[in-house]
Order: sequence, then C-alpha cells, then structure tokens
Amino acid sequence: MFQLRWLWHNMKGSRAAYIMALFLSVACNILYIASPYFQSRIIDTFISNENAADNLANERSLLWWLIAGMIGFTLLRTGMQYACQMYYETSSQGMIYRIRTHLFRKIETQDMEFYDRYRTGDLMTRLTGDLDLVRHMVSWVIKGCVESLALFTASMVYFFTIDVPTALCIMAMTPAIFIITRLFSRKAAPAYRKVREASSALNTAAQENISGNRVVKAFAREEYEKDKFRACDQKYRDSNISATKVWLKYQPMIDIAAGSLSVILLLAGGIFMISRRLTMGQYVAISGLLWAVSNPMRSMSNYVGDWFRFMASAAKIIEIYYEAPKIVDREDAEQDVREIKGAVEFRNVSLNLGSKPVLKDISFKIEAGETVVIMGPTGSGKTSLINLIPRFSDCSSGEVLVDGVNVRMHKLHDLRNRISIATQDVLLFSDTIDSNIAFGNSKLEEEYVLRCAELAAASEFINKMPMKYDTLIGERGVGLSGGQKQRISLARALAMRPAILILDDTTSAVDMETESFIQHNLDEELDFSCTKIMIAQRISSSRNADKIIILENGRVTAIGTHDELIRQEGYYKQIYELQCGINCAAESEVV
Repeated sequence: MFQLRWLWHNMKGSRAAYIMALFLSVACNILYIASPYFQSRIIDTFISNENAADNLANERSLLWWLIAGMIGFTLLRTGMQYACQMYYETSSQGMIYRIRTHLFRKIETQDMEFYDRYRTGDLMTRLTGDLDLVRHMVSWVIKGCVESLALFTASMVYFFTIDVPTALCIMAMTPAIFIITRLFSRKAAPAYRKVREASSALNTAAQENISGNRVVKAFAREEYEKDKFRACDQKYRDSNISATKVWLKYQPMIDIAAGSLSVILLLAGGIFMISRRLTMGQYVAISGLLWAVSNPMRSMSNYVGDWFRFMASAAKIIEIYYEAPKIVDREDAEQDVREIKGAVEFRNVSLNLGSKPVLKDISFKIEAGETVVIMGPTGSGKTSLINLIPRFSDCSSGEVLVDGVNVRMHKLHDLRNRISIATQDVLLFSDTIDSNIAFGNSKLEEEYVLRCAELAAASEFINKMPMKYDTLIGERGVGLSGGQKQRISLARALAMRPAILILDDTTSAVDMETESFIQHNLDEELDFSCTKIMIAQRISSSRNADKIIILENGRVTAIGTHDELIRQEGYYKQIYELQCGINCAAESEVV
C-alpha cells in the first residue's frame, strides 16, 4: 500500500524506535497470559486440590515462587508498556514533525497559481487535522491492530491448551481506577491546554504566511519564515511530548490496579465459585482472559473506520507533499554578482491563464530610474503584467527582461530581493509596526525605519499611537484604516531600497493631499535610485510620470506622457476629463 510505504519513508530516523515499539507491543500482550497461568497453578495446588493443606505445609516455597512470579511478570509487563508507549510517541511525533516541516516548505515555495487552486482553510486542515489523523494511525491504529492480534492469538492458544470458555471476572477495582483517573485529569488539563495553545500558534503562523505568500515572496523572505515556523513546530512537538509524559505517570498505576483484579478474583473464587468439570484454577484463568478475545472483536469496527479516515487524509497530504512549483531557478541561471539597475523591457509578451488570453503581444521599454504609470480599465491585465517582472508568473510567449537579461535567467531570490511591491490589498502581520516596516530586512537600522515611515506619510499617525512604532497591530492590520495600512505597506517597500519599486494602486485609500505629499517624496526625497512602476487610476498620480502605458483588453493601446496622451482621443483623455471636470476638454485643446 502506497500510503504505508509513504509513512515508512517519513519515519526515517525513527524506524528503529518504531520497530522496538511493535516488538514490545507483541511481548506485552503475550505476557497477559502469565498471570492466569500462575493463578491456575496456585488454585489447583493450594486451594481446590484435595491435598491442599499438605501441599501448603510441604510446598510453601512453591507458593511464594508462584506469587512472586505473578507479581514479577506484572511489573515487567508494566515497565515494558511504559517503554513501548514512549517509543510509539517519540517515533510518531518525529515523523509528523518531519512531514509538517516538509509540507510547509513545499507550500512556501509554490507559485501564485498554486494559491488559486487551494484555499487557505483547506491547506490549514492538511497541516493540522489531517496530520493528526496520520499520527493517530501510526501511534494508535497500527499499535492497536498489532496488540489485538498478538493478544487474541496468545489467548486462543492458551485456551486451546485447557479447552474451556468462561465468563469475564467482575471489575472489583473500578473505584480505584476511577480515583486514579480523576487525579490524572487534574494534572492533564493544564498540559493539554498548552498543547492547544501551541497548536493555535502553529496554525496562526501557517495561516498568516499562506495568506501573505505574495508579500513573503516579494521580499524574498522564504528562509526567514521557514525558520520562524520551525520554532513554532518544535514548541508544538515538545508540548505534545510533555503532555504524554503526564499521561505515562499515571498509566502504570491504572495498569497495576487492573492487574490486581486477578488477586481479588483468586480470593473471591475460593468462596463464591461453584466447581464445574474444569478445575477452579482453569476456570479463573479463562474468566480472566475472556476480555482478550472479546475486546479485539469489538475494536475491529473502530480500526476499520480509522483506516479509511487515514486513507482520505493521507491522500490529501500526499497531494501537497509531492506538489512541485513550476517557477523555479533554471539550472543555467547565473548568480547575480552585480547590482540590478532597474531597466525593464517587455518583448512581444503574451500570457494565457488556462485557455484564456490575459495579455497579448505586449512590448515596451522602461529605462532605469524612470517613473512609469500603467492605467487601464478593470480586468485589462495590469496586475498580471507587473506580476511577470518578479516572476510571480511566467509569460506564455515573449520575453521579460531586467537590465537586458531575461528574468528566467536571474536567480529568483536575487531578482525578488531587488524588487519591492506595495499593493492596494495590504497584508500586515500580527507584530509591531516597526517589525512590519522592517519585514524585508530584520536588521534594518531604527533611523531608516523612521525615515521610510516619513517618506510614506505614515510617521504622523504612528506617533499618535500608544506605543508608537512598538504598537502591536492585529492580524492583517486590524485596527488600522485602509489608508494607514497602505502607507505602512509603502514604507515596507521603501525600506528594501529596491532597484524596482512596483506600486499597485497603493495610494487609492489616501486623500489627495496625502497622495500629493507621497508623490513628492517618491520623486524628490528618496536617497536611492530606483525605477518606479505604478498602477494608478488617478490622473494626479500620472501627471509627472516619464511614461504612461494604457492597457485595454490585454493590449497596449497607447504610450506617452501626460501632455501627449491628453491630446489623443482614447482612454486616458476620457479619464482625464471625468476626473478634472468640464474644463478639462478646453484645457486639453489649449495644451
């Protein structure tokens, strides 16, 4: 079965522990027949035998040996069960840690198209609930099947040697087991709360990074996020092991209490049991082991149900486990040893999403340091166009070049590390404002963080917050307005000192005065040179651009400056007249 081979492959490093656990499972369950055997000998020799009194007087040492053997084998089995469970838990947690870390690495390095096909909630389920079912399969279902088979086989062989079926002994130690369980529950409650909190932290880290994968990729921070997730994963693993140790502290007590039922039955059997064709010892032995035959039968339906739940979950996990990204570094891609200056060129670029054409024969050139505005109606392909520059997607035909080199010949990390993107739909992480601005470079100097916030017109509202730059913001920037989030996003992009700055309608949620201030800072106040590519809908954003590119229905319909385009009939002049008012037509004629 492929799923079982997959489990075995991911148990690398824990296989010896798992094999030892299986061996101990078999040995422990075979030892269950030891106590009934010693009971049978004691009863038949020293209780129900016609010469019981003489045997007790003459063979007292045998009685002590039989009692010692019964107690000794019970303690041995209890100790072996403790070691067995530790082996199961250690190997299964190690396997799940390996699979979960591998899955996150896979998800972190996938293409944008991957996130169009898989929902965040579905991916989170695969990382959590589905993996729990896989662990349940390894540590409980397989274990239960092995134990049931060993117990059933050993008991049936023993039954055949004495040839008698009987009833199960009453459970006289139930109150004691209940008290021990109650004590265990008080200790276990806080331990499992820690497991739940660690699980929540793990899910939060994964969900934020899945939702914000565009930002992570834009700043080439995959390795940083992998390390952060690994720390959460280790905490989750350690809390699970700690909770298991609490369980193992009380489980031996429960086993000893349950094992003492045989002694209770030995005393009660001499008084209350009626002799049959079997000896008293044989009756007690069979009654004490009847559960070993009935329980595996009752558990079979549970194991079958768990098996199919595992199969469904494993199929979902394996689907992601072997998913390979399409956009990867080419083998012949060269490491960039020189700084990217920021020249961008599109040569006859077309893009298809499935069978749907999105971009058609796009060609234009942007010189390093230029400010270019891309405008067009909704759905014209503006965002798809800029996604080709950092290789969030690859064109179907043609070439996209950065500094005269096809983007496919750049290393992905090197390319994206020199491109910053600020989008209209901003994702901010559950962290301080300072950490969000310095996301692309966690070693950024504090003074430069403040400078970037000033350039993005964010410093004023940040300084009014209770903790200023140390203010914690909620998930996805909860508590901030759309304009505030956009300005923090812009500051984050500027903090990378990129060679190419891409702004996807970044100032759409700010007022005109603030937008003018930001535009001035981008044009005059930057202390580094960069090419600025902006998607915009406002004429105020495009007036001073070196070049304006009009995109309609996936095609470039016009390229020029503001003054050139308002003289031409077309989309730009229409937007200009709509936004400027009734005097725009006359003004355009004068110009």
